[in-house]
Amino acid sequence: MITLVTKNYCPYCKAAKDFLDSLEKEYTEIEVSSDRKIYEKYQEISGMRTVPQIFDGEATKENLIGGYDDM
Repeated sequence: MITLVTKNYCPYCKAAKDFLDSLEKEYTEIEVSSDRKIYEKYQEISGMRTVPQIFDGEATKENLIGGYDDM
């Protein structure tokens, strides 16, 4: 299962979801637009300040794929 950290206004987040949908891949979306603390938690895990943050499985540094272009 893929984990996506997204913001609701992010075009790259939408593109990542559309891509995974086209492949019929299951994913869990963690939408952080309105929760700064949760967003900061995932920034700390990934080391990234941008979204989407894409993880192969649980959201850990070891499972980080990267952003949309990295996928």
